Amino acid sequence: MSGDGPTGPPPASRSPLEPWPDTVRWQPISRDLIWVELIRLGIGLAVALVVLGVAWALAGHWLLGAAVGGALLLGVWRSITIVRAVRAWGYAERDDDLLVRHGLLVRRLSIVPYSRMQFVDVSAGPLERAFDLATVQLHTAAAASDARVPGLRPAEASRLRDRLTALGEDRAEGL
Repeated sequence: MSGDGPTGPPPASRSPLEPWPDTVRWQPISRDLIWVELIRLGIGLAVALVVLGVAWALAGHWLLGAAVGGALLLGVWRSITIVRAVRAWGYAERDDDLLVRHGLLVRRLSIVPYSRMQFVDVSAGPLERAFDLATVQLHTAAAASDARVPGLRPAEASRLRDRLTALGEDRAEGL
């Protein structure tokens, strides 16, 4: 006898290290954030390559040439991880808290109770504005528990900010 119940084998159990609850309806962020991050990477990589290229041309040392090649390989690797990292972001609104997930190698799940929120910021840098995106930043009393949700459309960022603020005020009144 294999220990199966009368209705068949037991359901597949999830690893206790798997942080994403199945019972939550995750909201994805905009894929346009991929372009924002790739442009940021491109700008940083271009500056590094110009500096290394000039140094290599002036000094002519082979290590500087190897550094140029290494920077290019690092740029390609980072481009691939940016795409996967943006797809890993998600958030979920529950009755008493907000869940924010992200990460590839190190997966992170932040649970921010509405009653612990002190204030909510919405920000958008020049690149984010060019792609019609914004970031919602949640601030709590413990700085380590702050969470952010990047890559939201401005209307969704405003809606989330207003909802979180209202829920935070309602929950704080009960304390």
